[in-house]
Amino acid sequence: MNDPLATQLCIFRSLIRSAEDTAFGKDHNFNTIENYQDFASKVPVRDYEGLRPYVDRVVAGEQNILWPGKPKYLAKTSGTTSGAKYIPITEESIQCQVNASRDAILNYIHDTGKTDFIHGKMIFLQGSPILKKKNGMNMGRLSGISAHYVPSYLQKNRLPSWETNCIEDWETKVERIIDETIHENMSVIAGIPSWVQMYFERLKERSGKNIGDLFPNFQLFIYGGVNYEPYRAKFENLIGKSVDSIELFPASEGFFAFQDLQDEKDMLLLLNSGIFYEFITADSFFDENPDRLTLAEVRVGVNYVMIISTNAGLWGYNLGDTIAFTSTKPYRIIVTGRIKHFISAFGEHVIAKEVEEAMQKALQASDARVSEFTVAPQVETHDNELPYHEWFIEFEAAPSNITEFKHILDQSLQEQNSYYFDLIEGNILQPLKVSSLQPGAFQNYMQSQGKLGGQNKVVRLSNDRKIGDALQAYKL
Repeated sequence: MNDPLATQLCIFRSLIRSAEDTAFGKDHNFNTIENYQDFASKVPVRDYEGLRPYVDRVVAGEQNILWPGKPKYLAKTSGTTSGAKYIPITEESIQCQVNASRDAILNYIHDTGKTDFIHGKMIFLQGSPILKKKNGMNMGRLSGISAHYVPSYLQKNRLPSWETNCIEDWETKVERIIDETIHENMSVIAGIPSWVQMYFERLKERSGKNIGDLFPNFQLFIYGGVNYEPYRAKFENLIGKSVDSIELFPASEGFFAFQDLQDEKDMLLLLNSGIFYEFITADSFFDENPDRLTLAEVRVGVNYVMIISTNAGLWGYNLGDTIAFTSTKPYRIIVTGRIKHFISAFGEHVIAKEVEEAMQKALQASDARVSEFTVAPQVETHDNELPYHEWFIEFEAAPSNITEFKHILDQSLQEQNSYYFDLIEGNILQPLKVSSLQPGAFQNYMQSQGKLGGQNKVVRLSNDRKIGDALQAYKL
């Protein structure tokens, strides 16, 4: 925080020096790299598919390909274009992940002075910790790998049991977790909001109590993976009170940021965690040769694609996430979405942050509560009807005035996105439409896709009708 640019330069030099003798380092002349400009000229930006020829050699068991030796783990994730993806995790990189998780909790104590929660039980809703062997490397999901690194001083208070954590079927696992936690003194609950929400709903069904009454000492909710704000009202209704929360920004590729202040919604970018950052403005990302910026060149409020080089051997790697800086002293960020998750069927380029902010405004101005939602364009209309954005919303409590609710959503989008405003004003698009879905629609949809629980997330918005068409079956 005190010397961010020098810290990043130190990380950069260390990464290059460490990988000079790897296959990737030799192919890209790391031994001649003296500064960032050299690096940018020799190492192109790649996504997983671009880096895959090297990753395939790593997965096959070859050594010294992207990083010295072999990775300790392969994190298996589901790719959208390439089937299963295998992200290398080295001894160095997993330690950085563990340290960041620890620091997020210690920083919360420092920021608030609260320590009572450490005496209660803690649960981390995560994937199975059972790992498989693949060419001498342990393979599993990141949350399952992380389960092996819970420090000893937290083990005695940690739930669920190892046996329950190993259950693969998510619905069976949730019921078993409830069996183990319903009578415990739960103080910390962590996980992706959509799946914690399912856990809370099942707890409430079984106990007949709000979560805050069932767990009176529940103090801290730790989450990552998706924006919590669209879920906040629903959570506070389920819990019956407001609790502190810490947002994390981890991925199989690295742990990038955590919320370091309770009275702010942004996250501190971790600059001394084995990761060198570059940034490309989202608007120019698909240009032929977009400018690559270092930390010294970023500006507050601009939407950037985050590019990383790491001590797991990812080089000039497009993570796919978009972020915006809220501060440069120190460097704090918010996650704004995914570079591939947007709606621009008509040139509007609406992003996740914009639809989530619109939803937040509509919820604040109404009596509605939302379990989940996604947005898709409707291009093919009939009888000379203008095209529109279709919002598929699973309401826990529908608004008493749906017309006003839709108006607030649409006005907020117009205020945030000038392209969308111009399309509405020019009668190219009509205002958005809301399609209400049956209770449990998104859980049933995710289950039908084999993506129930774990690290799977509902896509907030998409540029085609694939999800939208699948959700037609769940309309009220």
